Amino acid sequence: MRPAQGQNGTNLSTGTSPGARLRLRPRLWSTRTQWHTVGDGEFFCPDCGGDRNYQRRTGRRRLAILGVPLVTRGAAGPVVECAACLGHFGTETLDHPTTTRFSAMLRDAVHTVALAVLAAGGTSSRTVTGTAVATVRAAGFEDCTEEQLIALIEALAADTGRFVSDPVEDTDPCGAALAIELHEALEPLAPHLAPAGRESILLQGARIALADGPYSPAEREVLSIVGGALSLCADDTARLLAAARTPS
Repeated sequence: MRPAQGQNGTNLSTGTSPGARLRLRPRLWSTRTQWHTVGDGEFFCPDCGGDRNYQRRTGRRRLAILGVPLVTRGAAGPVVECAACLGHFGTETLDHPTTTRFSAMLRDAVHTVALAVLAAGGTSSRTVTGTAVATVRAAGFEDCTEEQLIALIEALAADTGRFVSDPVEDTDPCGAALAIELHEALEPLAPHLAPAGRESILLQGARIALADGPYSPAEREVLSIVGGALSLCADDTARLLAAARTPS
């Protein structure tokens, strides 16, 4: 004897419709991923918006029959899994520096630019060295002093090979090695800075150079190197150097 049914096919004895009974049936097959952790660390999580711990994971996809993984369906990942939100991200996420690392990179960049400008223009002007100290302190080196900066410049000058100047015209006071240091400090930082942030670093160097008067040729050369290392085109660098000379 068939159970009584309503107009829409509802089983009057159980109160379930055919659609509901169909939904109650277990799925015969599904795809599952078995993850394995291959590394961990700290990263900047895009979803959380801050520094978080992560696990780097790889996996294997398997076809599961009645919940039992049976047939391999290929590799999965690698992915970066946030320990806080459990979100999965591509491994390129690890190229973005953490907040802590970014702050250190920015601080070191400003410090290197200040040293390069001082090396080009000299440390005889207390106005220049005072401006450099204030700039470096604002960047995060709160204990920086004029004596420390001058000692670093003297150490650089005494380091044979740091300043490879032209023996006739002396056209490279920045030195090949110091120019390399500028590129090493600025180029990794530039992709993570907005245009205004890159321009700000150049302008800070320009204000140090202008503290005792117009740019010297050596100071302008150094600041041009700074602009290039920050991925600023030559026209933008020239515009910013000119703007820095104009009183606000």
